[in-house]
This record gives sequence, C-alpha cells and structure tokens, in this order.
Amino acid sequence: MLPNGRHNNHYSSGLHWLEKAFGKGSLDYVMTVVTHKSGETCESALTNLRANSCLVEKRFHTCTRSMMDEREIIPLLKKIDVMVSENDHNCYSGVMCDEKEEQNENKGQLDHKEETMDSSVFQQNQRGDQGDVPADEQSKNTTVGGESETKPVHSETTDDGTSDMDTSGNKEQPVEIFEEINKEKKIEIETLFDRLHLQDKQKLTPADFLKIGPPVKQDHDTCEKDLAHTFLQRLLMLDYRARYIPVRQDSPEVSHSKPDLVFETTETDDNDLDALFNPTVEDNQSKQTHVHPMDVQMAVFHCSDSFFKQNMITKLSQCQYALPLLVPDPVTMDIDCPLWTFRQIRKSWKITKIKDNSNIVTMKSSPICKAETPMVSFLRLGSLSLSKSQLMNTLINDRHNTFFHRNCPGSTKSRHLMDGVAEIAWYCPAGKPKEAFTDCIAFCNLHGDALSIEKQREILMEKSSVNVVLVPSLEKGEKSSDIISDLYRSPKPLIILIADSNCGAVQMKATNYKIGLKDRSLSDVSEELNKVIGIILSGKHVSFQLETMALKSKRSKIRVDEDDEVCKKGKSDAMEVVNLLKGMEVSKIKDAFFPCQGQLWHKWCRINKELHNLKGDIEKEKCQKQQELMQIRRDQCKVSCSEPMKLFIESLSSLPSTEYFLKWTQILIDALSTDDLTSILQSYDEKWSEVLALKKKHDKSDELKGKKTELAQISTKLQSATFGLEHIFREMGQIYEAHASLQKHTKRGQPDWSKYPELAAELMISGHPMELMDGDARHVPLTWICSLLDEVIKKLGDKRVFVLSVLGVQSSGKSTMLNAMFGLQFAVSAGRCTKGAFMQLVKVSEEIKNDFQFDYVLVVDTEGLRALELEGNATLHHDNELATFVVGLGNMTLINIFGENPAEMQDVLQIVVQAFMRMKKVNLSPSCVFVHQNVTDIAAAEKNMDGKKRLQEKLDQMAQLAAKEEVCDAECFSDVIAFDVQKDVKYFAQLWEGSPPMAPPNPGYSESIQELKTFILSKASQSDGITLSKFKSKIHDLWKALMNENFVFSFKNTLEIAVYRKLEVQYWNWTWTLRSNMLTIENGLHTRIENGKLDKIELNNLHKVMSKTYEKIKKAMTTYFDDDRDKEMLVQWRGRFENKIKEFHDEQVRGVKRKLNEVIQQKNACKKLDDKKTEFENKLLQKSKELAHQLKDKAKDEEELEKYFNFVWSGWVRELTADTKPIEDINYEEDQSTILQELGFEWRLIDESKTSGTFKKISEVGDYSHYVSLTKHQELCNTGQQSQSHEKTKKLKNKNIQKNKGKGTKQQRTCPDQETETLPSKSATLVSKTVALFSETTTKATYYIKGYFGYEEQQLIRSLIDDVEKQSLDSIKSKPVTTRGYSPTYLREVANKVKENVKEFESKRKYALKKVFTVDLILYVFHRAESWLSESHKKFKGNNDALSYVESKKMQYYNIFRSFCKGNSSAVVLGELICEKLKVSTVEAVCNKTAIDLADEMKCTFPAFSGNRLNLEKHVLKSLAEKEDFDGFITYIRRPRNQVEAFIKEEVQKYIFTDNKDKAQNILKKNVEGIKNLLSQALYDATEKVETQKGDTNMWVKEFSSLLKKELTFNTICCQNFSDINNFDFLKEETEKGLVSVIEEVSSLSLDKMKEFRMKPDQILIDQLCNCCWVTCPFCAAVCTNTIADHSPEKHNVPFHRSSGINGWHTRGTLNLVITFCTTSVASDRRFYPQHDSDKTVPYKEYQKAGKKYATWQITPNESKLTYWKWFVCRFQEQLENHYKLKFQGRGEIPSEWRNYSKQEAIESLDEMYNL
Repeated sequence: MLPNGRHNNHYSSGLHWLEKAFGKGSLDYVMTVVTHKSGETCESALTNLRANSCLVEKRFHTCTRSMMDEREIIPLLKKIDVMVSENDHNCYSGVMCDEKEEQNENKGQLDHKEETMDSSVFQQNQRGDQGDVPADEQSKNTTVGGESETKPVHSETTDDGTSDMDTSGNKEQPVEIFEEINKEKKIEIETLFDRLHLQDKQKLTPADFLKIGPPVKQDHDTCEKDLAHTFLQRLLMLDYRARYIPVRQDSPEVSHSKPDLVFETTETDDNDLDALFNPTVEDNQSKQTHVHPMDVQMAVFHCSDSFFKQNMITKLSQCQYALPLLVPDPVTMDIDCPLWTFRQIRKSWKITKIKDNSNIVTMKSSPICKAETPMVSFLRLGSLSLSKSQLMNTLINDRHNTFFHRNCPGSTKSRHLMDGVAEIAWYCPAGKPKEAFTDCIAFCNLHGDALSIEKQREILMEKSSVNVVLVPSLEKGEKSSDIISDLYRSPKPLIILIADSNCGAVQMKATNYKIGLKDRSLSDVSEELNKVIGIILSGKHVSFQLETMALKSKRSKIRVDEDDEVCKKGKSDAMEVVNLLKGMEVSKIKDAFFPCQGQLWHKWCRINKELHNLKGDIEKEKCQKQQELMQIRRDQCKVSCSEPMKLFIESLSSLPSTEYFLKWTQILIDALSTDDLTSILQSYDEKWSEVLALKKKHDKSDELKGKKTELAQISTKLQSATFGLEHIFREMGQIYEAHASLQKHTKRGQPDWSKYPELAAELMISGHPMELMDGDARHVPLTWICSLLDEVIKKLGDKRVFVLSVLGVQSSGKSTMLNAMFGLQFAVSAGRCTKGAFMQLVKVSEEIKNDFQFDYVLVVDTEGLRALELEGNATLHHDNELATFVVGLGNMTLINIFGENPAEMQDVLQIVVQAFMRMKKVNLSPSCVFVHQNVTDIAAAEKNMDGKKRLQEKLDQMAQLAAKEEVCDAECFSDVIAFDVQKDVKYFAQLWEGSPPMAPPNPGYSESIQELKTFILSKASQSDGITLSKFKSKIHDLWKALMNENFVFSFKNTLEIAVYRKLEVQYWNWTWTLRSNMLTIENGLHTRIENGKLDKIELNNLHKVMSKTYEKIKKAMTTYFDDDRDKEMLVQWRGRFENKIKEFHDEQVRGVKRKLNEVIQQKNACKKLDDKKTEFENKLLQKSKELAHQLKDKAKDEEELEKYFNFVWSGWVRELTADTKPIEDINYEEDQSTILQELGFEWRLIDESKTSGTFKKISEVGDYSHYVSLTKHQELCNTGQQSQSHEKTKKLKNKNIQKNKGKGTKQQRTCPDQETETLPSKSATLVSKTVALFSETTTKATYYIKGYFGYEEQQLIRSLIDDVEKQSLDSIKSKPVTTRGYSPTYLREVANKVKENVKEFESKRKYALKKVFTVDLILYVFHRAESWLSESHKKFKGNNDALSYVESKKMQYYNIFRSFCKGNSSAVVLGELICEKLKVSTVEAVCNKTAIDLADEMKCTFPAFSGNRLNLEKHVLKSLAEKEDFDGFITYIRRPRNQVEAFIKEEVQKYIFTDNKDKAQNILKKNVEGIKNLLSQALYDATEKVETQKGDTNMWVKEFSSLLKKELTFNTICCQNFSDINNFDFLKEETEKGLVSVIEEVSSLSLDKMKEFRMKPDQILIDQLCNCCWVTCPFCAAVCTNTIADHSPEKHNVPFHRSSGINGWHTRGTLNLVITFCTTSVASDRRFYPQHDSDKTVPYKEYQKAGKKYATWQITPNESKLTYWKWFVCRFQEQLENHYKLKFQGRGEIPSEWRNYSKQEAIESLDEMYNL
C-alpha cells in the first residue's frame, strides 16, 4: 500500500526490495494499491505504474484511503482473486525462495533472520504514511516514551565507502535497500515539515518573534499549520503546556481520538458482534495521525537559526524540560551537539554537606555549560513495556514531565525526529531536608533503542558518571548481552533495570547493581533507584561538564554547533577582549579598564546635581562647578579607550555579524564574575537575614547598626563585582559624552567616538536592551541617550512608539513579566537584578499594524523600588526620582505589586501616586495598570473584589497625602489620573508551580501574561503613541526637571514649548492675513470718503467685506488643529486661540470703523472750507481764462506772462480770502517755557534743562539718586537720635567699608545665603540715614544715598515716569487737534497733571525729589508729544487754512493761464488740469498700496519678522550685539518696546533702501502699472459712455471721477469753463498724453515719499509685531516673549533671562551689583526680599509665592551658559557701573570665566537658546 503523490522510484522501491530479498518470482504474488484522498485523481500514479516494467495493470489498483467504497473494493478483490487463481491458489514462501536460490548460482544466500524480518523495514517506510500497524505489532513495537521501537536502519559509511548494518548483528544489506529507506525517511520528514508549514521558510530568527503579533489562543484548538508558531509563542511566554496544544482537525485524513467508523445497519446483534471482533475494521481506516508534540519541538529546533535555538532552549530550561544534547540531522543523519544553545542557561542550587553532625548548606550558581556535575545516563536495549522517560521523571520531579513519555497528552505511535536524540536535564536541590539528592545531577535520556544508535550510546557511556540500562531480559545470547558485558567490565557504575525480573536492588559489584521491574510499581522502582544512585554518587565518581564533553565529542565525528566559522570568529574576538581582563579581581576590572564610568562619572553626576541646587555665591559656584565638570570630561578623555575597549569597538565595527561576538563577550564576562558573585550574594543573604532578625526583635542596639554597616559594605562590594555587557556600553556612552562635550577629534589609531551612537543604534534596532538610566550613578547620560536615539531615527525614520514602562519593588518579577510578555532579554537572575532603567524596541507586526497608530512598543524596565542595595542610602529620594522619571516617560505604566499585603504596598503606592500627581501638575497624562503578582487564588471573584476595594482605599489615601505634599487638590486617586479599579487592576498567579529551583512556571502565570498583554494592546490601540524625537525630548525634559528639588516648578516640556511656538507662528500668520486684508479695505473706504462718496461706516458692512477672509482663516485653523501631527497636544490651546482670532478680527473691524469715522468727522468739519475751495477754484479758473484772453498777444514772452500773472495773483488771493482768518504755526519752544514759568519754576532751571537735553533720556537713566533731595529728613539730626544710634552707626559704617574694600574680595555677611536686592528694614534705614548725616565727604553722601535709595526705589521712579508719560500722551492724543487745531492749553493741562503726580508720589515716599526732576519730566512729556502735535496741527492747517490752500494752487493755475495764452483748446487745458489733479492722488494711492505690499513682503520673507515673537526678540538682541550699542541696550532693558520699534524701523529702512532696493522699486512699479491701467480704462469707459449717450463735458468728468472713486481721490472740476468741448476722443487723447509724464514721474518716485502718507510699512509692521506681551521679569526685567498680549492662563516666560545686575539689582545696603541669573537663583537655596519696605524674605525656589507679579511668571532652572548676557556684562562693565553708579564687586564680582566669551559666541548662543 502506497500513498498517492510519490515519485516513480517510491512505487518501485518496495518491489525492488522484495525482488532482492525473496527473488524475482515473488513479484507474481504482489498486488500494489495506491491510496488517495477523497476527490484526488491518480493519473500521474497510474502513468508511473504503467511505465514500470515490473508491473502489469492487473497487479495494481487505486482507491480512497478509507477503503470503504464498495465500488473500489469489489474490483480490487476481483483482481486479487485473479492473482490467486493464476498462481494455483498457492502462497509465496521463504521455502520456495530457497529452492529457486539453489537452482540459481548467481543468487547469493540470505540469512534466515532476514527472511523473518517480518517486513519491519518496509513497515518503517510505510508507517508514516499509513499509520495502521496491527494491534499485535503495535504491542510488540512500542515501549518507553510512546515511541515506536521498530529498529530504524542507520546507514553508516565506513572508511572504504561501504555501508554497514547496525550493531544488532544483522548481516550486510545491499546498499540500495538503505538508500531507499533513507529516501522514505526524508520524505516522511518533509511531509512533517510541510504539515507544520516550516519546509519553505527561512530559518526562524529571534527577530521573527521579537515583535507584537496577534494574541496567542489559550483555550482554542490550533490548526496544524499554526502548530509550530503557537508552540513557540506559548513557550516564549513560559507556558510549559506549549507541548500539549490541541489540534483542530481540518482534514478528514487525520485520525481523531473518537472513532470515525459508524455502522449504520439494522442487522442482528450477531452482525454487530462480528463487527466488534473483526480485527480489520480499524485497520481499514487508513488515516494520518496528528503530529507528535516532540516532533513539533524538534522540527522547530531544526528550522531555527543558532540564536533562536538558544532562546528556545533557554525557555525550555525555564519550563523545566529536558534539552536536546545530541541531535541527529534529519537530512544527513549526522549527529549535532548544540552546545551553543546551552550558553545562556544558568542554574542555581544548594549543596548540603554533613559536617560535625550538622547540615552545611552552600549556594552554588553556574552557567550550565561550565557546571561540573555527575551525569546519570539512561539507555534502552531492546523493546520494553515500561516508559524509561516516565521513570526518569519520577527521579527528577514527579509532578512534572521533564522528559516527554508515552502517557503525556498528545503522544502518538508515530514519531519522526526523536529517535537517536539524547536529552539532558538537571536536578537542582534546594538545600531542604529529605531531598532525593544533595547536589546537582545531570540526567541524560537517549531516545530509541540504544542497540541501533551507536554513536550517541558510546558518547553517553563514556561521559556518564552512572549508566542506567533498561533491558527486556538479562540472558546470554541476547542482542544486548555484548553491550552489557562491556558496561559491566567498565569501572563506570552500572545499574541494570530488567523488565522480566522482579528482584529488588542487587549489588553485583562495588558500583554495579541490577533491579527488577516485573510486577513492581513505578514509585517503588523510582525510590529504589534513587537510593542506589545516591549511594553510588556519594563515593568517588567521574564529573561531567557540557563544555568538555562537546570538545571531546569532535573525535567521534560529532558536529558541535560552536565550530561554525562565524561563531568561532565571534568567540576568538571576544576571547581577545576578555583575556585582557583575566588575572584581576572582578571588583577592580571596571576601575582598571573601564575608568570613564567609575569614580570620574560618579563624581560628574554628583557635581551636576549640585549644579542644580547651588548654595552661597551661586554664579561663582556655578562657574566653578562647570569648570570641574569640564575637567572631569578632560580626565575621561585621557583615560578613555583602554585596550579592551579598543578591541571591543573594533570588533563591533568590523564584524559582519556582531551577535556572536556580543553573546560570547557576555558569556565570558559572566564566567569571570560567577564565583565572586555567588560568594558575595551568599554573604549578603546571610547578613540581610541577621538584620531582619534584629529588626523583628525591635533591636535598636549598636549590633543592628554594625550589621547594617557590614551590609552596606557587602552591597558596595556586590556593586563592584557586578560586571556585564551593559558596563561596556556604559563606558562607550561615557567616552562619547566626554569627547562630545569637549568636541575632541579622534587621535590616529583610536576608535572614532562619533560612530559609537550609530553602533549602539544598530543593536537597539536589532532588539538589544539599552541602558537609559545608569543604576550605579543614578543618572541619565543625556548626551549619549539623545545621540543614540538620533541615530535610531536616522535609520528607522521618526517612528511612533508606544512607551510601556514598569515599576515595582525589587525582585517582584518585573523583568520576568516583560520577557514573557514580549519575548525580551532583560536580565532576570537573582544575582543580576536590573539596576537603573533599560529600554528595548519591540516591533508591531504587519498582521496587526493597521489596528495601531504606532510602529513599535518601547519597553522600559526599571530597577526595583525599595532596592535592598540602597537600604538606608537615600532610598526614598531615589525611588521618587525613578518613579517620576519612568511614569513621565510611559504612555502606560505597569505598577507591579508582589503579594497582597497592603502594608508592604503602602510605600510603593505612595511613591507611585506622588509620581502621577506630578504628571498631572505638568500636564502629562499617562495611564496605569496595577498588576498583583503572586496572588494565591486569582479565580476567587469575591476575594478579588475585596482586594480591589482595599487597593482603591489605599490609593485614595495615598492621593490625599501626596496632594498635601505636592500642593494639589485631589480627594481620590481618580482625581489624579483616569483610573477604573474594575478594569485597571490585574491579578497574577504565582510564577512557579511549586518550589524553585525545580518548579516549572505556573501555567496560570502564562495565561495572566497573555490576558495582560491583550489588555495593554487594547488600551494602546486608543493611543497615538509618541514619535521617537518627542520621546527623546521627554527624556531630556523629565531628567532636567528631576535634577532640581522642585520637579513641578522645574519641569519644562520642550515638546509642548516647540508645539506652542509653532502655533504662535501660525497665529501671527493668521492675524497678519486678517490685518493686511483689513488695511486694503480701509484704504479703499478712505478714498471713497475723500471723494465724498461715503459718509457713514456700518459695522455690518465691514464684517461682510471681511467675511471671506475670516472664513478662510477659520478653515485654516480647523485644518491645523485637526490634522497637525501634534493635534493631541494642540487641543489644550484650541479654544483659546480660536477666541483670540475672533477677538483680533473684531478689534480690527472696530479699529477701522473708528479711524474711518474720524476721517468722516474731519471731512464734515472741513465741509465749509471744501465748499469754498470749489468756489475758489472756479473763480481762479475763470480769472485765469479771462486774463489769458487779454494777454494773447504777449503769449510768446514767457517772463512777461509770469510777471504779470504774479502781479494779479496777489490781488486774487486777497480778494478770495478777504473774509477768512489765517491759521498760525505752533511756537512750541516758547509755549513750553511759558507754561513751566507759570508753574513757578525758575527761568535758569528751565534753560539749563533745555540746553543740556538730558531730559530726553530721563526714562532710561540708570541711577536717579541725583534727583533725590535729603532735606526731607533733616529731623534725624536731633541730638537724641544721634546719641542713640551713634554706636550702631559706627559699627555699620566700618562693616560696609570692610565689605567694599577692593574688588574681588569675598563678602562676609551676617546672612550669607540671602540675596538682598531691595530696600533695607526700618532699623537699617535709620542707621543708614544716620551714617549719611555723619558723613563728611561726597563719597560718603553718595554711599548713604545709594545704601538708602535702593533698587526698588529706582524702579518706583521709573514706574512714575512711565505712568506719567502714558497718561500725558493719552491725554494729548485725545484732543481734537486735527479738527480744531493746536492750543497751548493742552500742554498746560498736561504739565499741571505731571506736577500733581510728582507731588502725590513724594507724599508716599520718605524722601523728596528735586525741582529739576519735575522740570525734566514735564519737558520729557512735551518732547514725546511734540511730533504728534506738530503733525496733527499741520493736517488741521492743510484742511482748514484758506490762504494756504489758495497759495498751494498758484502753479496749477499759472499753467492753465499759460496754456490758454498759447491758444490751446479747452480740451487740452482740461486734460492738463485733470493730469495735475490726478498726479497728487496717484502718488498717494501708489505709496499707500506699496506700503502695504512691502509690509506683507517683509512679514512673509524677512527672517526677523516671519516667525513668532521669540524669533523677533532673538534678532533684536543679535542686532544690538553686532552694533555693540550700549544706549540701544539700555533702551532695550528699560523700554523694550521702544527698542523693538526702533529695530523694526531700521530693518525696514535697510530692506527698502539698501538690501532689497530693487525688489522694493519693483513693487512700486507694479502698483504704478496698476493705477495706469485703471486710468486708461476709466478714460476709455467715460469717453465711450458720453459719446454713446451724447453727453457733455460735465457728464464726462462725472463718469470719469466715479470710475476712480475706489482707488483715487479726484476733486470736482468746474466744467462751465469747458462747455465748448465736443470732441471727447480728443480730450481722452490729450489726457492720456499728459498722464504719460505723470506715470513716469510717479514710477521714479523715491520710496521715502511713503513717509508723507497714511500707510507706512514700518508702522504697519510695528502694529502687527508689537501687538504682543510686554510684561517684564520681576527679577531681571527680561521681557515675556509670548506672541499673544493677554495669554492667560499661560504664565509669562522667556528663554533669555539675564543677570539681575543688568537691571540695576544690587545687594541691600551696598553698592554691589548682583550678577546672579534668576534661572540659576530659582534652583538655589537662597532667599530674596520681595518688598523693599519689609524684612520678610522668600526662598527663590518658592518665588511664585512672593506676590502676584512673581506668581504670573514661569522661570525654570537653567544650567546652560547664558553666554549672551555674560558677554554683555563683561563688554559693558564700565558703562553699566557708570550708568547705575554701582560696582561689580564683592559678591557681585564678575567670574573670570565670563571674560572668555567672544561676541560671536554670544550671538551663536541666541540660536541655541531659541532652539531649546
């Protein structure tokens, strides 16, 4: 019987063997049947059979495999009947064969044993296909392990190339037979791989499973094609039930556990009984059995690369399963020893020794390859009914099937890949009483009949400490007797287990035993065997070591996987590195060869933390610490790149595959430290137990302190002795950071440090965990991490990741959980607890990628909270720091809680809740899941509900406690974070099913892992994750904030800042679009008003014309907020910005309405004059025409005409303006002096002030002390007060003199930690005043004033000046100057108000201001108002002075007069008159339009104007530095808006007249061309209409002017003097001729002309760019850089804070300027006086509590160099000191390091600050 689909050779193979074995005549007695699946055709099989010369058609047949179709079976039976009849009803036998052989000399003789082979070999070929061995054969051929025990025939090639049979004694067989058998076996294996969908795959790699795929099905059957994948997934999740996966029967040919055959018959019971007892019924079901579980395991093993094999074997070991030690290759049948796969396995056990009648238990931990243990090998010789594997399990772990056996679920009679496999398992004692063995023992199990498996048998017999042999019987002459004889004679201990004997354990020789198995229970045999093995191993015995065995196995032609060239190369390179480390104590290796991460790095971390918490003289201390940090970096550079590091980097860079090299390096490094770590851990364990015992007794004696000290010392030793691959990568990171911070170039011969991040990035992408936080230094190496992530981004792109972090107590199974959940490789052994934090990328598989918004899950594993190593060593602070960092990083955090004791949970919960509280306060919103591990009964719903309730109560309690500490409102945990106790709490079964080290993982644990993973992914599917670049920024922000004591105040979310800044740019673009559109609308409406075509402005109309643009902006905003990649972050500002845009739009509309209403009012006010103007022009035109007719004869004499015209013009003017009064010009200087004198100020004082001009800079004066008068306090001079305060005065004076003695001496102050920048207390004031009164020199007087007149008073005077200026200008600008003209009353009113304000100010102060201050202040206000008054009055005069108006028309009417004199027609004169009128309005229209266009061009393209407010600020500061203009700096410091406006004006000037002159001119020409086209069209349209309608001149002029009304102002022309015009085409031509010169003149205009008109590009830009926030920092007066003016609730902020001394801050009671930066101060422990008249101080760290002006600011600590302002202080030190009349001395002395900064560095630092 053969299955369909085989090659032709397979059909003939059986026949060929029969012919060889029984002779050619046997073929007459053979019928070949090809079976096929239902529905299959057998055409190819029939073709092949017909082609076979040995067969005739009547000797073969086809049918379905069930063989139940009578239509197929009846023809078959007929054929058989024919075959029988043709052979005379005889059967073919061996006797017949013998007779024929004798007759044929050419035939060889066959041994009788071969005749009676019972076709076993053929059965072996057929079994995989048919699976229908008869019951009696089945009983004969099955034994231990459920495997078929029919002997496989192994073809072994001898040296001469011939083939031998196995050692069972069979004679030589023909080579062809075995070739055919091997082919059959290969086909069976191919079929197996095909069924498991493995045959076409590439080798499975770790990368195939280091990704997140669909969830593993726990409760559902798996189809056969998914069996291998499901097995691996469940194995990687530590589910030992991976071997027992139920298979869903997709094909009817695969056998079921339930019988398929059902006889549907109504016949008698006898027939049923016949069917029951019919032995052929079952056989007729030719069905394929399901795949054997061990075949699945071995198939996957064979189809995996070496690294995945290693992972797989490691997981099998963790599941306490036996591991393949010797593995026959399924194709070549060569024997492999997969030594490499064992390299990751480490076993720990406890050895019990009896000494002095007591048990001494010692702990041992070792890589299993290195472990020297006894090995007990189990071999089977022949067939037995007892399962050898099951017997071995009872010795190792009777509760767990370490070795798979026949009674395990899923076992089948057919198995293809296990025969010849030797499996090994280790028994590891726990050091408990009554254990089977007291030391670690290896047990090895050779699967199959050892008689036929020579190589493996010999290796095991040689390497074993004890050989255990199972035989059916112990008789001479048996096949096994020779082997047993050899074993018996060998010195190796031997135990023989005999199936047909019932004797107990019998000692035959010293170490040789035999034990009977017959009629004995498995437990009895196991117990006896256990004792015997124990007795043998208690004496001398050979030890076994995997590594040694593998090396020696090479002699037996066994292939060891580590002999691969790539593996050997990786090992040799790793050996080269590690050999340099040998011969030195492990605790010293790091210091000797990896020094950058040791003391130097730890010192750097300590100083860096101190840098964020400065004390004392903070700027000097800051400089000093920065220098120390740089020195450490230099020291690191000097000692970097030791020989091992060089070799390591070279290998990492040059090897094509780094995996072997890295694995070998880790293996070899671990080998160095194994022994040391084991002994240290044991010492630690013992000492910790002693400490706990004392604690339980509440012992607080010195003994407990001593034990704790000893524990700390052991902990330090443990830290030094812990050494792994992560330390080498840490060294790489430090070398990189050191060189990067110094920007050092690599010396020749040294590795290129700049490539280090790239190397690490490649490893991270391939799945290696990377250290995120150094657990020893408790520090994040930010430079290294950021560069590493930059490289990852370069290679992958800026992918989105979902960050999953985990927190929990030490040794609570965090890493184990993550490893099981995602197949990761975080260290989990007890000796290698995670320190710090590690991150690893896990890819989302293509199958489920569409369900998620991210590409990877980034897992962050952390060290345990309350770590034992940190006990009593700032544990709580470190835990809080770690928890805050990890919670902040994660999109989700798993809180891992071990056990159910709420008391033990409390500390962890408090830390975690506080971390979440902090996230809430800094607007980060991660989610969390609580995982209760090691819960005894996770199925008890009531118990779980109770547990959840208690957890909720505890969380609420912790939330209330944390709320008090973090100053936050929270009544319960759900106020802090979105949390549902019903869904977000998971319960895990305990990890081990029993007691380690022999316990397998609990299957319930694996189920819990899968449930949690599914839950996490379901939550993750609702998240967008975070891009890698943003993740990098988040790391930076969180760590920088954690460096400071107050995390919430210090946290600066750079991601959020960047998104907000981008939004600000968009906001300015949106508002600019609205503004520029409104300017265009305003321009058009203004022209219509001037033309008299509009006399009312309606808001509705303005809204209507703006609606299109406004809707466009709203749409753009919606798109931006909905579609931007940062939309999740933008949503918090959406409503606010939409409101701001609406407010801006409405304000623009209202503003334009207001301006245009003023224009209408002015127009109405001038109506009387406008009417007169028309009358004047009509009369002037008439008189000019009449005069021209009179003087026609003198037309050729130009001079005479002009002379005569001038003569009559004066008369015309007098005549026309006789009844109007001329408007006089302003006499501003005289008015100012008069008003001041009226107020009672002396002429001399006024004159001196005006002459000196100092009043113009009064708002920018640095020191106002010269304005202060001391006369107000002369009452202090009375004797009583002198005598009472004389002693105090003397002391204070001496102290102050000492304090200020020379620049650079360190100040000694009573309160050294307090910065005192405001006025002194009352008592101090009294003393200071007294000092001043007793001073006899000017210096002392100045000192008195400076000491008394502090920074706060200076600021108050500045505020007075600013307030007075604003009030005065507002008052003056409210006057109707443009409509009624200037009046000195306006100035008089302002001056009186100023004087009153000064008096009111003095009344609240304890000093007086000199008269000169009031004079200067009034003059300053007059000066600031002068330009506006002059311009407004000029406008008034132009609109209302008849005389001026008539005089302005002289040239126009002279030209008309001259033209008439020349005899020009009316059409020519009217054309000239039109052109003259259009010339002015054309210039105005072009200039206004060009101003708007230039402003738009600059706003969009000029770098300083095209960003946000911060960008503008940066350019202003750059400009100031480039010019080194001290006055400009002072203006910027005192009045930042003024300086920004000046900068805008200057840049506009440069842009228009220098840098982009051609572009500006082209914009003007474009607008001129537009006007030209408008005029040409208007002339054409007016002329055509008049000619069509037969109109007159009046109609033509009206039509022409109406066509221009929107763009140009065009005053009415009196047409009665041109009524004679009737050729309007001629008029058009004449006008066009005149317009040519007008257009040419306008085109060549200077752009300066724009200054004369309404629209000015600089003012337009000022209105746009200065419409922002101008609030200044209360410490350094740096201006807030928010683009929106009222940006509440966003706090004020600025990245360009500066030294407070720049603003005049000085130490109270001294002349010493303060040099500290507020960004440094807020991280220090210093204090300040928020009020000048109070002694109350506030810590800088709590500055927001100091009052309203402080509370509105967000000043984040900044340890950056702030180079710009340091350069400024050094560059302008002298000017600043003169300006403020103070000194940089004492504590305010400038650190020498500041003087090293150049101007270029200062300017470049602005870009750095802008990009933060």
